[in-house]
Amino acid sequence: MPGENLSREEARERAALLSVDGYEVSLDVRSAVGDQQGEGPRTFRSVTTIRFRCNEPGASSFADLIAPSVTAVSLNGKDLDPGEVFDGSRILLEDLAADNELVVDAQCAYSRTGEGLHRFVDPEDGEVYLYTQYEPADSRRVFATFEQPDLKAPFRFEVRAPEDWTVWSNGVGERHDGVWRFAETKPISTYITCVVAGPYHYVTDSYERVLKDGTRLEIPLGALCRKGLAKHFDADDVFLVTKQGLDFFHDHFDYPYPFGKYDQAFVPEYNLGAMENPGLVTFREEYIFRGKVTQASYEARANVILHEMAHMWFGDLVTMEWWDDLWLKESFADFMGAFSLVGATRFTDGWITFANRRKAWAYRADQLPSTHPITADIRDLQDAKLNFDGITYAKGASVLKQLVAYVGQDAFLEGARRYFKRHAYGNTRLGDLLAVLEETSGRDMGAWARSWLQTAGVNALTPQVVLDAEGRIQELAVVQEAAESHPELRPHRVAVGLYQRSAAGALERYARAEVDVEGARTVVAELAGQDAPDLVLVNDDDLTYCKIRFDETSLATLRADLGALTDPLARALCWSALWNLTRDALLPARDFIDLVLRFAGRETDIGVLQMLHAWAESALVHYVAPAWRETGGRALAEGALAELRQAEPGSEHQLAWARFFASVASAPADLDLLKGLLDGTEEIDGLDVDQELRWAFLEPLAAHGVADETVLAAELARDDTASGKRHQVRCLAARPSAEVKAQAWAQVVESDALSNALVEATIAGFAQSSQRELLAPYAQKYFAAIERLWAERSIQIGMDVVRGLFPALQDSPETLAAADAWLAAHESAPPALRRLVLEARDDLARALRGQECDARA
Repeated sequence: MPGENLSREEARERAALLSVDGYEVSLDVRSAVGDQQGEGPRTFRSVTTIRFRCNEPGASSFADLIAPSVTAVSLNGKDLDPGEVFDGSRILLEDLAADNELVVDAQCAYSRTGEGLHRFVDPEDGEVYLYTQYEPADSRRVFATFEQPDLKAPFRFEVRAPEDWTVWSNGVGERHDGVWRFAETKPISTYITCVVAGPYHYVTDSYERVLKDGTRLEIPLGALCRKGLAKHFDADDVFLVTKQGLDFFHDHFDYPYPFGKYDQAFVPEYNLGAMENPGLVTFREEYIFRGKVTQASYEARANVILHEMAHMWFGDLVTMEWWDDLWLKESFADFMGAFSLVGATRFTDGWITFANRRKAWAYRADQLPSTHPITADIRDLQDAKLNFDGITYAKGASVLKQLVAYVGQDAFLEGARRYFKRHAYGNTRLGDLLAVLEETSGRDMGAWARSWLQTAGVNALTPQVVLDAEGRIQELAVVQEAAESHPELRPHRVAVGLYQRSAAGALERYARAEVDVEGARTVVAELAGQDAPDLVLVNDDDLTYCKIRFDETSLATLRADLGALTDPLARALCWSALWNLTRDALLPARDFIDLVLRFAGRETDIGVLQMLHAWAESALVHYVAPAWRETGGRALAEGALAELRQAEPGSEHQLAWARFFASVASAPADLDLLKGLLDGTEEIDGLDVDQELRWAFLEPLAAHGVADETVLAAELARDDTASGKRHQVRCLAARPSAEVKAQAWAQVVESDALSNALVEATIAGFAQSSQRELLAPYAQKYFAAIERLWAERSIQIGMDVVRGLFPALQDSPETLAAADAWLAAHESAPPALRRLVLEARDDLARALRGQECDARA
């Protein structure tokens, strides 16, 4: 509907006209249980009362609501005809008074896409679970609202639910006469209100703290999940990280946690990692581990817990005015997640993960044609939805890390403290943050912001070394380059590290200098006279955001001795740089795979090892020359199996190599081994093939035609849970038959019967790299279907399908031409849809360049 996609201009006009005093929202979700009556979507009753002021009496505006039907609307006591004022997404409000009361009684639809009020039926026990998810603009699917972040207000919720359910919301709740009533919230934005309801398993704890002024702060803590996951739920570890985070933020922010209680709900079929609803944070339930996982998984969960907690201040207490400044919450939460992870928890190597994993996401996003400045130009809600990307999160966080190096940690944190106190419960823009940082640092933040926040693209930094007659450094310079499309050269505070092989063969740093790199070439005077290095590492310690390049000597050293680098962060930075060279078609993909085969087995950091596995598989699928693909696949499988057999029995490295071996296994002997590990006829000392690992072994068996429908049905009977169902659906779609592919395609593209989680699983199974010929007919079908699909489905499902089904495995100039033809013929298609196709097209063009580079090798 035309009114669903709110524009920035409409939001500005409405914010200039209205201010909201409060919401009262009454939901009746008793219809969530029991059989569906009649045709159409399953609905619940939603009654909303909004009290608001209008500074131009007599003016007109609108409220937002997406609902199948509206029963009644009254404005200032006058009944309005719903058929006249409601168009399916907006309620027209005419002749407003200075003070107004709007009451809307509607039938809203339960969601199966994770947007709005999501309803999930647990296949294990038939129980129904509900939760809400709104960002950026889906609270209007649950109650009538002014759906924009700068119209903050206090909220009161009440919920009627089945007798045996518990209900949670942002405030503390109590049940009286069958109705759950919740304490009024502080003024917050609509998109961070929340309701969770159902027979959830709930665990409690509490946090206590004496503040600097002597007052005692007590925060009730809660953690919840589905009953079926209770036996796997390690709530103690969730609470441990939560308390460590609250301590850290109270130490550094000097502003007490402002939202009363702190519940954390792990919910099914969740589209995101998590969402920062104040007092009731929601997470994807995959963060509850059903089998053995590596420490990298626990670290990732801790990082997300802390990221969401940082939002309580950056985002919830102080909120961006419009989605242009989304970075004001997401970049800060991403940075603070890593900062507090290292400073407060057992995961003291968090900056290694940040350098290796988070930044890889940023580097990819920043080289797409859709890259944008960190402060983006967000025209409307569809733009906003797509801007939860690697730029807004990981590049923004990387730039904040550079900012800390630039102004100093003390000035940065003092700026944050002033920002919270000055703008509590309000809305801000870029300038509000820069103002406090200028005060605390004494630096001109305008020039810094123009370079880092208001331009796009990533710079490459390359060392140039000139030696004198004695073999010492005569001059070491750092050369800065930018892409033609984004020519900005930025100021970088960097450390340059010099490394040499020791007598014992280790590659160790013997000199380091910090320098401000500006312009095209900067001489590092402090390093003149040093012994000749075997390796020069620009951006040692990962202070700035850039692509690291190497001089010829350094690259030769890494090819020969990468595993000898003793510092894990330096090693992670070198791996990341080599992967960027591969993606940029400057290093043949087979050379990257060779490096992984020779040195990954010596990698001590489990997160880096798992990232190397993902990159090696990506190199094989997308970047090696097609003629070498089979050879490369065989080499990776053989290498992975050798490492698996050599790994310490029962170690997390053994588990990581087992999963990687399964992902690249294709030869009959490899598939026989996986089959044997499943049925118990084969054994690898110390490897516990738990239920999650069983599914990981079954997918390649299904994809290569070894595990059929009967085998997968038997496995589901063994693991008849929501997680098991998702795994089975993925494996079913992975089978190598034309009939299977046609069915999977129809389920996702021609029908909307599947929930968001099963759409995701079907797409993941459908696109198997070993089935390129089988998938070839779907390239043309994809381009024929996506515009209709985008118009008919929710934006979340549209994004999943357009991204997931792009024919990336048909990696030929013909597919590239087909994408270009679609873009040329659909210039008036929704910008968000065009952006998704343009990004996928760019990835394909990059893959073809990589294949050409590899073929020349």
